[in-house]
Amino acid sequence: MEKGCVFNIQKYSVHDGPGIRTIVYLKGCPLRCKWCCNPESQLEKPQIAYNIEKCIGDVCLLCEGVCPRHNIAFMDTNKVWIDHGNCINCLQCAKVCPAGAIISYGEYREASDVVDEVERDLTFYSRSGGGMTLSGGEPLLQADYALALLKEAKRRGINTAIETCGCVPWKRAEEVFSYLDYAFFDIKSMDAQKHKEWTGWDNSVVLDTFRNMREAYPELKTRVRTPVVPGFNDTEDDIRAIRDLARSYPNTDYELLRYHRYGTTKYTFIGKEYELGDQELDDALFERLKQISNEE
Repeated sequence: MEKGCVFNIQKYSVHDGPGIRTIVYLKGCPLRCKWCCNPESQLEKPQIAYNIEKCIGDVCLLCEGVCPRHNIAFMDTNKVWIDHGNCINCLQCAKVCPAGAIISYGEYREASDVVDEVERDLTFYSRSGGGMTLSGGEPLLQADYALALLKEAKRRGINTAIETCGCVPWKRAEEVFSYLDYAFFDIKSMDAQKHKEWTGWDNSVVLDTFRNMREAYPELKTRVRTPVVPGFNDTEDDIRAIRDLARSYPNTDYELLRYHRYGTTKYTFIGKEYELGDQELDDALFERLKQISNEE
């Protein structure tokens, strides 16, 4: 069976498709959104994360002894320090850490093994109209693996959905959409330059994949979603432009997602800096933008 890199399986979700769902999070994303709430999803392979609060320091130091790059040092705070920039993610330190201060995000799993885990809650799916949702990262980046998961789920009668930002060429992604019952498609901005400044890519591939998906699979129930981020796309013109694109296709609705900073601690764990700091989205502005998103 096809193997792929999974970094989380979340059960009993009610926000990622109809009914009660199990979310399978796949590693890897070509975008580097400044507000990303899953920074541990960006790298395509397993990686270490270090929670300094759990480190037991000189009682242990097993991690220091197994690092092939001598990348771990003992500090005068009785904690260890990890040079993430020099890390090759061999995962040896995570394997020996008894306190769980160093863990690995991501593991390679066979598609059938993952769907076995999803299928354990089949009773909840059948009663609620739920199923399996692929998320990430960007699940289309592992297109072959995503396809294997969806085919296996369909073979077992499990409803399927995907959460995608569409930043994968259409020819690579096309077959995946043929095994879906529902699609969540992020469109962050219609402005190519602004999109590139805030995500690292312009929006040409995203929009091409979206339009091809809507034309190839017009019956596929789709929800376009826009994370409203302060300073990026929090204007009426931004939201109207995306809303009008979504409304131009059948079986397509539109939803705004409110900006939050829930994933900021994970940046520290993987040795990165959260670029947006303590910015907040104004409540009244978001309510106004929601009204615009719902206008006919």
